[in-house]
Amino acid sequence: MSALIPIKNDPAANDKAMTGVRSDKARDASDGYDGGWVAHPGLVPIAMEEFVKVLGDKPNQIGKQRDDVLVTATDLLDFRPETPITEAGLRNNINVGIHYLGSWLAGNGCVPIHNLMEDAATAEISRSQVWQWIRSPKGTLDDGRKVTAELVRELAVLELDKVKQAVGGDTAPYERAAQIFEQMSTSAQFTDFLTLPL
Repeated sequence: MSALIPIKNDPAANDKAMTGVRSDKARDASDGYDGGWVAHPGLVPIAMEEFVKVLGDKPNQIGKQRDDVLVTATDLLDFRPETPITEAGLRNNINVGIHYLGSWLAGNGCVPIHNLMEDAATAEISRSQVWQWIRSPKGTLDDGRKVTAELVRELAVLELDKVKQAVGGDTAPYERAAQIFEQMSTSAQFTDFLTLPL
């Protein structure tokens, strides 16, 4: 899914988001997909246009195979980061995790966060990456610091403050969310899915 959403009151940012959706759907169609998701109904025409360019009147692209792609079980189990882990990336995972979990506790399961439509899968990815970075010898920031439970706890306090400022109003669900995110990210055992403790 392209998580980009329309951005009100900022035409430049909205144009950039719409260009991103168009690019995502053009890539999906050229890669052989027959359809794709968008995060907002207003984006369906953009997606359709890109798929029609490739599919035309054909019902699918089943004939388009990728024999050049060879993936093994070992490849699927290789969790090494492809690019350096940054403090900004770690903070973003913590921020989005807390923000989403707080929204879930407040009764909303699909939430715009930082101009992207987020759901439980995004929060799950955020939590899982943080958990893995703590445990992996490859979990080192680009400035040389190891991602540790202590660092995550320290940053969670700062990111909770940012989330509380962004949401305003009743912040109790977000305070509880920060506790849950921290526990799930730093616990010795990996909880199967983050909505279970919620």
